[in-house]
Order: sequence, then C-alpha cells, then structure tokens
Amino acid sequence: MDNMDSITSFVPLWEAPDNIRNTVEVADFHNNRDHHAFKLRFRSCSVISTSTTTENDRPLPTVKILGTGGTIASKASSSQATAGYKVDLTIEELVSQIPDLLGTCHLEYEQVMNIDSSEIGLEEVVLLRNQIVEDLDKYDGLVITHGTDTLEETAFFIQSTINTSKPIVFCGSMRPSSAISSDGPMNLYQAIVIASNPASHGRGVLTSLNDRIGSGYYITKSNANSLDTFKSVGQGYIGNFVNNQVRYYYPPAKPLGLTIFEVGKKLCLPEIPILYAHQGFNNKIIKLMITELEAKGLVIATMGAGSLSTGTNEVLSTLVNSEIPIVYSKRSMEGMVPIEALPKVNDRPMENVIAGGYLNPQKARILLQLCINAGYSLKQIKKVFKSV
Repeated sequence: MDNMDSITSFVPLWEAPDNIRNTVEVADFHNNRDHHAFKLRFRSCSVISTSTTTENDRPLPTVKILGTGGTIASKASSSQATAGYKVDLTIEELVSQIPDLLGTCHLEYEQVMNIDSSEIGLEEVVLLRNQIVEDLDKYDGLVITHGTDTLEETAFFIQSTINTSKPIVFCGSMRPSSAISSDGPMNLYQAIVIASNPASHGRGVLTSLNDRIGSGYYITKSNANSLDTFKSVGQGYIGNFVNNQVRYYYPPAKPLGLTIFEVGKKLCLPEIPILYAHQGFNNKIIKLMITELEAKGLVIATMGAGSLSTGTNEVLSTLVNSEIPIVYSKRSMEGMVPIEALPKVNDRPMENVIAGGYLNPQKARILLQLCINAGYSLKQIKKVFKSV
C-alpha cells in the first residue's frame, strides 16, 4: 500500500477491494457468530483503516467500541415516537450510522450484550468490566454504548474498579435511532473522537452526551426525557465538544477521594437495599430489610442533608446491629450530607451511621458494596466516604 500512505479511510472489511483485503491485518476478521449470553448475532472487529499514519506521520490511535444496548440501539414504531421502543440494533449497525472518522482512529467493535439498561445487574456489569480489562492493553481508548437509565451506575462501578490512565468513554442517547433528530449517532461519534484524543488520558471514566463531557464518577441523569439530562451541577462538566473539537476546561485529573478496589473476574457483592425517606415513612420497612433480605448494610435517601424523623432514627439505632453500616445519602440531586448532620440518639452519635457526602443513593450503594466486599472495617468505610 505504498501508494496509499497519504490516504486514510474506514471501510467495512467485507466491502474492501481484494488488494486491501489481502494486505491489511486485523485482529478478528468479519465472521458471524452467536453471542454466548444473548440471543443475537453480531460481527466483531469488522471496521478497519487502510492507513497507519495521520497527516503528520503519527500513528493513528486504536479505539474499540463495546456495545451493551440501550436507547441508542433501539427502534420505535414511527419516527415521531420517543417512548415505547425496543432494543433492536447491533453495534455494527450503530457504527454504520456515524459520520466519517477520516484520520481519527482505527476502529474496532464488539457486542458484549444488547439489552435495556434497566435489565443490567451485577452479572452484566462484571461481564462488561472483564471485557474492558481484557481490552485495555490492546487499545488506546474504549467507548461503551449504554442505556441512559443506569449508565451512571455502571460508569461509577467501572471507575471504582479499574485503575488506568486510558480513556473509557460512556455514551448513549435519549431518543431511539428511529426518531427524528436522534441524538445517538452524534453522541457515539463524539465519544470515539474523545477516546482518540491524547488529552483525554488521565481523566478517569468519561461520559459523552449532548456535546458535553462529564465525569462518570459524579454525573447523574437529571431528566427522564430531555436530551440535556446528564449533569453534575456542583462538580461541573470536564469539557465540551464544539465544531468537531474536544475542549477540556481543566488539566487531566481524576476525582478527588477516588478509591480503586481490586476485584476478580467473578464477584458476589453483599445485599445493600436503598430506602427512600418521605413523610410518614413506615419504619417496619427497616425490619423487613434486615430480617427478610439479610441486608449487610443500608443506604437511606434522607430528606434534606441527612434528615430523618426522630422515630426512624430511634428504630435504626435499636433494630440495626451496630456492625451494619448505614449510609445517609440524600433525595436531592445536588448538595451533600456532611458528618455534622448525622443523628444522635439520647445525645449519643450512632456509631454505624456514615455520611454519604456528595454521592447519590445509587452510587453510595455501589461504594458501600465494594467496601464490604473488600473486608473494610466500619472505621475504614467511614474514611472512604469522608473523601467523597
């Protein structure tokens, strides 16, 4: 391909001319195969580059997309519908919709699963994590397509269990692929460009939606319908995407107070239910969680910044074993629960109650699960949460 040194393009391998097909090496050729866990067929690693250098003779980065499903991979019954859709597209079909990546990267992809993110549990998250760990040494960056409903939980788990400087970028969409002005293709395109950019290294897990780059550690879905849904108002965005350019606001840095946990390929996390506080909260629910679910810890979405009724605090102090950690998180999207707001019963602090800091209940649950799984003492768990 000496006469093609100045040309960089991306073509499906099965459509490439014979002279290219015979000279280009790829990790995994275009083969149909059945997914080991889900009822779908997919093609893996079937997009290649016909050049190995950029205009400035720098090697192009290699990026891999891991598809998991979600709205970005969904179709509705009409182009006007933005609800009632079903996951129906493979990652190969998603890649075919994105703009030209001329001179951006070598691109490969694999379908890890293809489900709605509401169906994702520990088994699926661990499956995805294992695939990320397997791929990290082979690629310069990874992109994860994911449903937006639980994207923040998966991103937080990945951030808390993988220590790497390479960019891992999550993206999704709020509109199905069949909708007018679907946001999926642009979000995916931008995520690929972000993962290809050297400036994205050392920033932790990232999210790419609606032209904004966020931290997977802090970002949360704030609106059930709007495109501009992923926010972290207190911590802010890391950067944005304007006119085909990645623009970061700050030097590379990971979230302050981040704890990285070592976990194996197989993982069984303890039962940690989340209780949502409200007026007239029925304290019998607490007993149910402890006796029936055998919960190893609790997370409570408190009212305000750690506020619960006197009766609920008293029940927690008498019913819950003092060795079972209880994290006081908050219902509100922003703000924090400080240590000083934790309750006292009979003028004595509850030793097993932990301030959730800035974390929302769903992320506090994951962090508490990882702490308990690591065998941390109550004192160590408090130290971990003190920094968040």
